[in-house]
Amino acid sequence: MADETNQNQAGEATEKPAAAKPAAAKKEKAPAVEDKPFVEFMEQEYLPALQKAIAAEGVKDLQLAFKKQKLPVAGLQSAEECWQVVGSWQNGQRQFNVYFPDEDIQGKKGFSCNEGKKPSTLESFLIDERKITLDMLVSRLVYRLNGQKWLGRN
Repeated sequence: MADETNQNQAGEATEKPAAAKPAAAKKEKAPAVEDKPFVEFMEQEYLPALQKAIAAEGVKDLQLAFKKQKLPVAGLQSAEECWQVVGSWQNGQRQFNVYFPDEDIQGKKGFSCNEGKKPSTLESFLIDERKITLDMLVSRLVYRLNGQKWLGRN
């Protein structure tokens, strides 16, 4: 029988459920904040997130700047300028720099820190990660500063 009705336990006729409706159109995914232009991302996303994360570790007088300048590493006479995030607190006694020579968060990155003098070591920073995110940039820098025993109750 090609009857379009079923009978329930009481013997009453019921209609078959309608065929499943097609899935709703997929919503377009909003672009990631990391896809913003480099300078815009750094100023609007990274600096505020970094300020908040370091303040949450107990640093009250953090000064952050984002500027293009020569590398301040002792013994390195770089003629080229590169974008840097410069952070300091305790009246400049603790200072760190994160370098972005490629003007791209997915490109090369460097790190240096010092206690009241010019840094003497330039370290690579986040070189093994395939895709860099805002959260990763913030958390790994906080982790690195904590390793320096500059944060919390270290």
